Amino acid sequence: MVIDVDDTLCLTEAVCFELENEVLRRIGRRPMSRAVHLSTWGMPLLDAMLERSPGLDLQDFTAAYRLVLGDYVRTGRLDVITPENLAALDVLLAEGRRLMLLTSRTEAEMEHLLAPEHVLADRLTAAYHADNTPFSKPDPRAFTPLLADTGLRPDECVYVGDSPSDGQAANGAGLHFIACLHSGIRRPQHFAGCRVDAFIDTFPDVVGAVANLEGALRGP
Repeated sequence: MVIDVDDTLCLTEAVCFELENEVLRRIGRRPMSRAVHLSTWGMPLLDAMLERSPGLDLQDFTAAYRLVLGDYVRTGRLDVITPENLAALDVLLAEGRRLMLLTSRTEAEMEHLLAPEHVLADRLTAAYHADNTPFSKPDPRAFTPLLADTGLRPDECVYVGDSPSDGQAANGAGLHFIACLHSGIRRPQHFAGCRVDAFIDTFPDVVGAVANLEGALRGP
């Protein structure tokens, strides 16, 4: 099982909107609108910021972002994984499934989630991000290092994500895809261009969705 981070394992769009506007404020830039943030949600951060704040100096933004990100992580405002979501991961592990993350975040954005003391440390087999896979979603080659490292066939894997770009990447790479609607930002119609094996309303619903998918693939 391969899992996206933002608005899949963690609900993050609203807090990231707040965080990024705080960074813009600190470097003397005007805040972005929520509509602009939502329209670029799912893109790699620095690519998105060029649309969210045209003319932005990315070096200034990155330096201030590291400080604000640290504040949000230390105060527990960002990347909160609920007990229910952790329990779902534990059920999946008990069923013998390997759990991996694949995200468009950079290593710096993932550092706290990958720390040895983090609750995910003993639950994940691997994590793939913008600094250890050369392609970003929706490019299906984002999955190439993961498939090479594990030796798994694409049809043996399922990706759980929240955006059409997640679905496009999974479809293109030959993985199964489960769309998570937990954030409320997207609805099934937003995935009209994707092949979706299941929709889930909350992340813990993934346990049943994966079991159903596996049963359907095995047949009667």
